[in-house]
Amino acid sequence: MDTEGKLLSATIRTYQDNPDIQRKRWIILFVMNLFTFMSTLDGSIVNIALPTISKELGLPLAQIEWVTTSYLMAICAAILFFGKLGDIIGKIRIFKLGTVVFIIGSLLCGISTSIGLLVGARIVQAIGASMTMANSQGIVTDIFPSTERGKALGLVGTFVSLGSIAGPSVGGVLVSHFGWQSIFWVNVPIGVIALLYGWRILPPDYTKTHKRIDVPGTLLFSLFMVSLFVGLLLGQQIGYADLRIIGALVLAVVSFLVFLWVEARRSEPLLHLPLFRNSLFTLSIICGFLVFVANFCFNIIAPFYAQSLLGLSPSQAGLLLMLFPIMMVIVAPISGALSDKIGSEPLTFAGLLVMVVAQLGLATLHEGSSLVVVGTLIALLGIGNGLFQSPNNSLVMSRIERTQLGLAGSVNSLVRNVGMVVGITLATSTLFHVMSTQAGYRVTGLIPDRPDIFLAGMHTVFLVSSTICIAAMVLTGWRMLNARKQGEGQRAV
Repeated sequence: MDTEGKLLSATIRTYQDNPDIQRKRWIILFVMNLFTFMSTLDGSIVNIALPTISKELGLPLAQIEWVTTSYLMAICAAILFFGKLGDIIGKIRIFKLGTVVFIIGSLLCGISTSIGLLVGARIVQAIGASMTMANSQGIVTDIFPSTERGKALGLVGTFVSLGSIAGPSVGGVLVSHFGWQSIFWVNVPIGVIALLYGWRILPPDYTKTHKRIDVPGTLLFSLFMVSLFVGLLLGQQIGYADLRIIGALVLAVVSFLVFLWVEARRSEPLLHLPLFRNSLFTLSIICGFLVFVANFCFNIIAPFYAQSLLGLSPSQAGLLLMLFPIMMVIVAPISGALSDKIGSEPLTFAGLLVMVVAQLGLATLHEGSSLVVVGTLIALLGIGNGLFQSPNNSLVMSRIERTQLGLAGSVNSLVRNVGMVVGITLATSTLFHVMSTQAGYRVTGLIPDRPDIFLAGMHTVFLVSSTICIAAMVLTGWRMLNARKQGEGQRAV
């Protein structure tokens, strides 16, 4: 047996057959999910505070977006590196260190007094978040037996989705009562308590590959991520025809192609490209990406619709948007448990169908829409996500070797965060383009006393996001039919 095989056997023997670890496994899961929730929450919680931060710091909407996107961009640039590093020196060690960095970053965000300091603190926070995100799913897959792995991974996916979607609702309540700084300060006491408890119960690392860090791959991938998102985000402000924006996007394409060329030739690459030969893994990753793009189209638009057109306060808007995570809390565990019995494909397909209906409904809202109608559509979106996320995350992680769990988890987290950034960029670019067309001049923010112009842009955004969900539904339906054919073939044999 080779070295990796011995390590794998040792891991199974230690984690799966250790009674002490097995007794604590659900507590370990809860502690990790608490940090997973906070790190993903901080990718979206800022959205509902953007109008307040924009007003207090005197910045336009297009510029204040960097508070959100710098966090997501830094995660995307670093997450593959920390997933690989977790496989090399220990996933639990990297996870623990990430919790400390995240708490420090949260504290720095809360005491920031300018956009420069706030963005810098958000990057520190993002580095810590990427360390925990990259390794949490791999740790869970290591610790839980196969009979409970789907349920455990489903719960991880639930907390990830809850964190990314609950941001506007939780943030609205905090901003209204304690100011925008509180959305960062709240992480510190909760994080410290979870940190002290987690460091006591998390087991030591047993799976370590002791391979070398792929420095060229890491640098090329980071260059690709940064140049891509800088080009996309700055393009909204100065136009995509600008030579600097074209240069940034060309650099992104070139660096990505060079990255793939380098990775295919390295013996110990940052990204193990044969991982994507697993069609189930790749298709599930693509579907997850598309859903997060659609979700963040909703996430960036909904707070402005609720506050500016429905006239709700940040607290009231937060309570309305909280219907999304509440429905996910109810539906996701049921969906995760059902996936172990009836399979994941039917549930992911049903979830996407519900999401399409909800997105099309959101595209019909107007200034005088009833709160009951708006709340029903938001709840439907939460139900659809609850049906989809847990089974899809189980599909992503269920076919991966243990020595690659950190990498697979980081890829899953990477596409999720890329989906968030793409969703924000797609939503705001579409919104501003339609608003500019309607207004007859370039628009990069809300126009006072012209709700019709905002609604025209919002309707287009939700039509685009519903189309994205339809594409994911088609892919999921194709996957479901293939799974049935394979099952029938096996029974015939």
